[in-house]
Amino acid sequence: MSQRLHLDEREASPLLVVGSVAFDNIITPYAKGERILGGSASFASLACSYFCPTQLVGIIGNDFDDIHIDRFRKQDIDLEGLQIDKTGPTFFWAGKYHENFNQRDTLETQLNVFENFRPDLPASYKQTPYVLLANIGPDLQHHVLDQMEAEAYVVADTMNLWINIMHDTLLDLMKRVHLLVVNDDESEMLTESNNIILAGEKLREMGPETVIIKKGSHGAVLFHEAGVFSIPAYPVTDLRDPTGAGDSFVGALAGYLAAVRRSDFAAIKQAMLYATVIGSFTVEAFSCDRLETAGVVGIEERRKTLLDIITP
Repeated sequence: MSQRLHLDEREASPLLVVGSVAFDNIITPYAKGERILGGSASFASLACSYFCPTQLVGIIGNDFDDIHIDRFRKQDIDLEGLQIDKTGPTFFWAGKYHENFNQRDTLETQLNVFENFRPDLPASYKQTPYVLLANIGPDLQHHVLDQMEAEAYVVADTMNLWINIMHDTLLDLMKRVHLLVVNDDESEMLTESNNIILAGEKLREMGPETVIIKKGSHGAVLFHEAGVFSIPAYPVTDLRDPTGAGDSFVGALAGYLAAVRRSDFAAIKQAMLYATVIGSFTVEAFSCDRLETAGVVGIEERRKTLLDIITP
């Protein structure tokens, strides 16, 4: 059974997470990880599970064994929406990080069963009040929202690939999203502004009422009608693998908001505090390993440490 942070007297809302489940081969300057669990939905749903009941929608192939499925079950993640396609293997990605982890190269991508993935929601998911559209194509993200039968608070992530090849589809999606999370390079691609403050405001004008721009090791900046808020990264001393840190960040962010059933400025600032902490655990090991073992005590200890750093 997973442990869950107790953040509010009210019962936490469930959160629907839609994204990719994958196997990764990762090469860093110091080590290798082969056929390890990856994918945006894997990291995001495991991060979410510390905060609220989590529903996972993704697809796996004929090579995805019970050992990995049990990793989700141990965190009490609802897998009714996890499709199993026996006609081929699971989505596979291989990448190599440069010295100091400041850049990475994609060595191989095999879409496999993910190529024909269509995120059709189980009936029990269609009225979930909080939705996280993790990093997948905006056409699939649209398809998810088209199936919702009740109004939901929508958090969305994206990446440079979709900005390049599905630009107009992504712009349409942004009009349906409440909170958009991007990194600084993606914000510049979307707004043609390298000034992060101007980029944040321009992104809000494009649809989302709230925008968070991640700056990697320099933290993240929140743009909201009530103001701007900046948070530093947690000071990690044992960086092993940055893969999935952004997915974990957005998963924890959305999970916190679902847990407290709020999306005001104050709640999102608190969510960013937890999201930054969760991301700091993810980078300390390959795959989701450190994310899974963080524990509520460890998370709260780091939250207090980070709060001490940012509080005058």
